[in-house]
Order: sequence, then C-alpha cells, then structure tokens
Amino acid sequence: MNPSASPLEALRPIHAAPPPELWPPAPGWWLLGMLLLAGLLAAAVWGWRRYRQYRFKSKVLSEIDNITNRYSGDNPAGYLTTIGVLLRRIALRRYPAEQIASLTGSDWLRFLDSTGGDGAFSNGVGQLLESGPYRARIKAIPATELAVLVRRWAEQNLGRAG
Repeated sequence: MNPSASPLEALRPIHAAPPPELWPPAPGWWLLGMLLLAGLLAAAVWGWRRYRQYRFKSKVLSEIDNITNRYSGDNPAGYLTTIGVLLRRIALRRYPAEQIASLTGSDWLRFLDSTGGDGAFSNGVGQLLESGPYRARIKAIPATELAVLVRRWAEQNLGRAG
C-alpha cells in the first residue's frame, strides 16, 4: 500500500440498500385490509337487508292494489277476508306472534289503530274488517277507501320492519 495514499481510498464504494419488498406487507397493512374487508362485508349485509325490506314492502303494496283492482263488487265478504288476511300477515312479520295471534274482533282493530291506524279501524271504514267477512249479505263497501287505509297502515309498519 502506498504510505501517502489516504486510508479512505482503500474502502469499497457505498452501495444503496435494496428497495423494500412489496410482499409480505407490514402488519399495519394486514390490519387495514381486514378492517376494510369487514366494513365492506357489513355494508353488503346492510344493503342486502334494505333491499329485501324494500322488495317485500313493494310486493305487499302492489298486492293491496291487486286485491282492490280485482274486486268487482260482487263478493264484498271475500274482499274483506283477503284484506284482513294480508293485514294479519304484515302484522305477524312486524310484531311478535304472541302479541298478534290471539287478537280478534275489536281487539284486533284496536291493535291496528294503536300501530298506525289513528282510529280509522275502530271508528272508520276499518270496522268492516271486524264483522264484514261473516255477514250473509253485504251491500256495497267502500273498497277504495279501505284500501287507502290498509296501504297507509302497511307503509307505516313496513317502513320500520327489519
């Protein structure tokens, strides 16, 4: 070695470190990915439930319209029975069966009033649901007015369905 040469000249040149590898990611990225996946899954479940609720509600409302449109005035007892069964099905979906199943007559009408009927079932056109299906002869009924009442009640109760 040359005594006059600088000792720094004997060192090898500096090399840059290799860039970090992309795989496997750091633990923080794993955690972020899992949180993102859980959030997407929760949003998908929420969206699916909302879609099913909307689909059920639209089917029920169109069924009310279909029942009313099919009613020609010659079978009022059948119309009232069909509307009453539909109301019962909606109530059983929304409220516990123990609360609904045993209700009949004026108790049923009071329940409908307390859950969105605003008195129109016990004191208005909804009274037809209590005794109408069992009468031997019923003349004309206000089917359109009853359908509006049932539709309003269904919209209120299906909007809260889960």
